[in-house]
Amino acid sequence: MATLPVFNLKGLNLQLNPLNIQPNEPIRAVNVDSYEFGAKKKRAGYVTYLGTPDGAQVNTLFDWQRNNGTQFWNYRASGSALWYSQQGTGAWTICGNGTITNGSNVCQAVLEDTLIVGDGAGSTRHTTNGTSFTNTTAAPIAVSLAEYHNRIYAAGTALSLFWSTTGTATDWTTDSSSVNIPGAGKLLSNFKANDRMVATKNSGLMFRWDEYNLVDISTNLGPTSFQSIGSIEDYRFYLNRLGMYGYGGVRPEIISNKVQKQIYNDAGEGIAGTVFDNAPGVTHRYDYLLAVGTITDDLTDETISNGIIKYNYQLDEFLNYNFATLPKAWYSYKDASGSQQLIFGDASGQCYTFGGTATTDNGSTIEAILEFVVHFGTLNEKKWNWFRASFNPGCQAKVAIAVTNTFVRGAKKWQDLGDASSGVVEYRFPAGAQGVFLFIKIYEASRNARFTLYGYEIEGDILPR
Repeated sequence: MATLPVFNLKGLNLQLNPLNIQPNEPIRAVNVDSYEFGAKKKRAGYVTYLGTPDGAQVNTLFDWQRNNGTQFWNYRASGSALWYSQQGTGAWTICGNGTITNGSNVCQAVLEDTLIVGDGAGSTRHTTNGTSFTNTTAAPIAVSLAEYHNRIYAAGTALSLFWSTTGTATDWTTDSSSVNIPGAGKLLSNFKANDRMVATKNSGLMFRWDEYNLVDISTNLGPTSFQSIGSIEDYRFYLNRLGMYGYGGVRPEIISNKVQKQIYNDAGEGIAGTVFDNAPGVTHRYDYLLAVGTITDDLTDETISNGIIKYNYQLDEFLNYNFATLPKAWYSYKDASGSQQLIFGDASGQCYTFGGTATTDNGSTIEAILEFVVHFGTLNEKKWNWFRASFNPGCQAKVAIAVTNTFVRGAKKWQDLGDASSGVVEYRFPAGAQGVFLFIKIYEASRNARFTLYGYEIEGDILPR
């Protein structure tokens, strides 16, 4: 008889040989989080945030905090307008001179209590009062904006990286200049990392600028989606066609090895090609969230619609979300009470606040799934005897098992063992539970409860050949 305790649950690791996947590494982890390290908990839901002023897709969300420390505005770019919300709670109101190129993303930066914005096609503009914008004389049309060394840097629509006069976002003549970024493709973004200005092109090329020298990073692993760029502790995250990358100021490094099968795979069921150009990402606390739409990995052959790849920077761990509505833009901001909030907008023009006490996706049930595979480290057949696990008492999670001799999805005939409402559960496997592989599925789709799985234990007999 063999007993296997599994009490330190990890994240996804789909790139491994399936026989090397450990019993604490789920092969599916949908709509769960690691709020207690070593355990897995069903994620929170979301509720509506403000109204839908134009019914158009939300393409950009951002905020601006004034230097006085008391005033701030949240902004949304949707349709052909830029809207603001006073203190993040006032109704969406169109900005003065807030007409933008229809369907465009809006980039922004702040210098000396002035917010400057661009949409990549129309005039670059600025505001000092938060509600009304003025065209910025001589400023270039910008696809990306960032503050660096007391100047605003603007990525132009072709190959030129421009900068403003020192100390001002509005003077682009007195002490302003530019540098051309060589190589294939046009400028996609610019951002600050490790006290350098980094310029990227849509071909994946990346260059560093320190005000004196332009350094070719000699890589084509830059971001393909300007919207995917996020930052934690001056470390950047973004999407490239070869995976998800991190950048700390030297060279990009791939971080997504564990979930490469969700990005691209032999079945061609990973991220759709066009999504690489516009997938929105965000960093919230220590999570990086990337909305990628429908994905199917070729290990489990299970499809996630409205899929979101979630990377926990603290744990170096990947999980998946499946929202009822796919985010088209994200933003994490500090509200008037000092709490960090995560908001996102969808294709219909509605915005939402994610997290907190919400237990549904704006009324839609959240289905959470954890799936594990156990084989006791041998391809011998086993007689599976007992399943034991620890949950939070009162939860509505259920436990199902499938015993097979293969990883093929169609071979899994799921049988429910029972629910986990008592907290500590013990179930004898049904008669005939005999085979090489044991698949365990923890699932729940309630509207008012969130389960936490702390660990499980399997008892079985390895049969002689």
